[in-house]
Amino acid sequence: MKKLVTFSIFLAFVVIILGAYTRLTDAGLGCPDWPGCYGHLTVPKGEHVEAANQAFPERPVEAHKAWNEMIHRYFAGTLGLVIVAIAAIAIRQRQIRPVKLPLFLVGLVIFQAALGMWTVTLNLLPAVVMAHLLGGFAVLSCLFLLLMRLRYAGCARPVETMKTPLTAAVIGLIILISQIGLGGWTSANYAALACTDFPVCEGEWAQRLDFAGAFSIPPAENYEFGAHDYGERMTMHVVHRFGALVTFIYLLWLALKVTKLKQFQFRRQAAMLLVTVLAVQVALGVSNIVFSLPLAVAVLHNAVAATLLLVMVWIVFHLHRLQGGHYE
Repeated sequence: MKKLVTFSIFLAFVVIILGAYTRLTDAGLGCPDWPGCYGHLTVPKGEHVEAANQAFPERPVEAHKAWNEMIHRYFAGTLGLVIVAIAAIAIRQRQIRPVKLPLFLVGLVIFQAALGMWTVTLNLLPAVVMAHLLGGFAVLSCLFLLLMRLRYAGCARPVETMKTPLTAAVIGLIILISQIGLGGWTSANYAALACTDFPVCEGEWAQRLDFAGAFSIPPAENYEFGAHDYGERMTMHVVHRFGALVTFIYLLWLALKVTKLKQFQFRRQAAMLLVTVLAVQVALGVSNIVFSLPLAVAVLHNAVAATLLLVMVWIVFHLHRLQGGHYE
């Protein structure tokens, strides 16, 4: 079961990367129907292209975008089947395996599939796109948590519980998830290049802030390439930048706090890993602005965000365990 969960974590990570690549190559509607592509299990070719174009005249076949979308769906579907297999094993071995988390994962992946469908049928509605991104991160985190629970099942817990900065770590995790959500909202509304200067936006940006508009959904038939005006997109971008600053400062402080926890066996590794991944993520975020959103850098920005989330989950898990926390 550990090997299957490890494989599922790898799959979930690949699905997140493919999802980012699909979104950043404007292939979210590469297949205008769901779960197939123009009524086929693969991208139509040859004589099927003309029939597909007639069936969907508003969305003619663009093979490269359609393949980006379908490869993402293939991997996501495989991940779903693996999670169902994990849940089946957990139920069969429920005397020795955690059951609630695998069953929760099945429900989560079903909801995630529904969000994937709504992403297409609702023409990239920003709230759905952001929820789909957060759902992918949630699946990855829960799988990682399940692996750690399997890894430490039966291991001796601390005889004497100790005080740890668990609350501070949980707050850090919440801040990080909120920042990932802001990044998803910025990306879903095509606001990644709304500000091209650094460290803040060009011109009189402060006078153009529109928080109400930035976090609303204007009526539109199709949300591809965004439906907000420049001021609203610029506001999204600015909020994401300031959120990044808050996240950076707080997680640095948390890393320092963890290093002082002498009873924590992995304190140096945890702090070093947290600071390193955090620094890489900030560097990628700055590079997105300075170099005008290169595809490879933007995809890596998503991948490292997922890595940073796993680091925080790992830290919270161990701090909870040091306090004598139970997961059954």
